[in-house]
Amino acid sequence: MSDILVTDQGPVRVIRMNRLDKKNALTLPMYEAMAEAIAGTAHNADIRCLMIAGGPDVFCAGNDIGDFMKAAQGSGGLGQPILDFLHALVRCEKPVVAAVNGNAVGVGTTMLLHCDYVVAGTSVRLLTPFVGLGLVPEAASSLVAPRLMGHARAFALLVMGQPLHAQEAREAGIVNDVVEPAETDATALAAAQKIAALPAQGVLMSRRLMRGSVDEIVKRIDEEADAFKLRLKSQEAQAAFMAFMTRKK
Repeated sequence: MSDILVTDQGPVRVIRMNRLDKKNALTLPMYEAMAEAIAGTAHNADIRCLMIAGGPDVFCAGNDIGDFMKAAQGSGGLGQPILDFLHALVRCEKPVVAAVNGNAVGVGTTMLLHCDYVVAGTSVRLLTPFVGLGLVPEAASSLVAPRLMGHARAFALLVMGQPLHAQEAREAGIVNDVVEPAETDATALAAAQKIAALPAQGVLMSRRLMRGSVDEIVKRIDEEADAFKLRLKSQEAQAAFMAFMTRKK
């Protein structure tokens, strides 16, 4: 079965991460599949809203550590498939809803900053261990998170690596609804269907006004990617990855 499942449920396209044996750690092919699923809605008037989901116990464990190690040993930085996914998500003009259960690590958290409506199960824990691995935040989180949460909360999350639990994430403005884990998917799908039933052009123009400059966000994604590439080669990052891999063994 595919690691990314894409199904159209009426006017809602559901993109589900399905690598459950690896806690939905994202590989480069998974990023490619998600980017294609998002970009493919651009000229599809039948799709009015997107929903990103994970599994019943975990949303996303972040980037696959094997891909990270290859990137650290090579010179590819974040990797073009990751950038393609982030660009597609940010440039997407259809509203995006997320259904989140369990851990959302790294990009599992930062992608939520670009969603319009987030439903979290009570088990949710958001975590961004970038700096602890000698790296920097990505997905324009260094720009969007302080605007959304305020500098102090964003610093604690992105730099100090302090986790946010479901209710805390709601108070910080990342999450809209907190529900029982068994209700997360249904609640998110109901929200997506409600959005899809609204006048499409009204939603489009309102969303553009609310989000501001997409080019500014894309520029920050690319700036972070350049810094990320440099940090992957740093002694701090190399040591952190080796310690992580040794601990995993």
